[in-house]
Amino acid sequence: MSYPQRVYDGEGGEVSGNFRPADTPPDLGTAGEDAVHYLAATTTTRGEFGLYRVEMSARAGGPKTHFHRTISESFFILGGTVRLFDGDQWVDARQGDFLHVPQGGLHAFRNDSDAPAEMLLLFTPGAPREAYFEGLAELADATDEERARFFDEHDSYFVD
Repeated sequence: MSYPQRVYDGEGGEVSGNFRPADTPPDLGTAGEDAVHYLAATTTTRGEFGLYRVEMSARAGGPKTHFHRTISESFFILGGTVRLFDGDQWVDARQGDFLHVPQGGLHAFRNDSDAPAEMLLLFTPGAPREAYFEGLAELADATDEERARFFDEHDSYFVD
């Protein structure tokens, strides 16, 4: 293993940090309910990764079992109980628990509990997941063909 290819060739560093205060409203949804906070969008990280804080209300459910061809997905539970599927079994993940799923790995998550839950989602390399999160709401009236095209465009392949 070695370090990745050099990205910055300057000599003195640069001012380029991106601070996001904890009280920043969510980018999608309602704080304290179902919400997604774009902590580090792909555009911010120059495509290196995407990091999102997901708030789920009680019994919020979640996506069916799926995989990604181009991105890995990692889950870090901040609070509550999130049911995680690691491709083999469902586990009740609690604060501090972590799951990494490489490209091609089957996975799913959901909040089946009677209490809210919160987690961090990390996608690597970065992908335009903001468009995925925002587009999900528009699928309610979509045709099967439109849904299939949307999920293919967003590297999400669901299995039965």
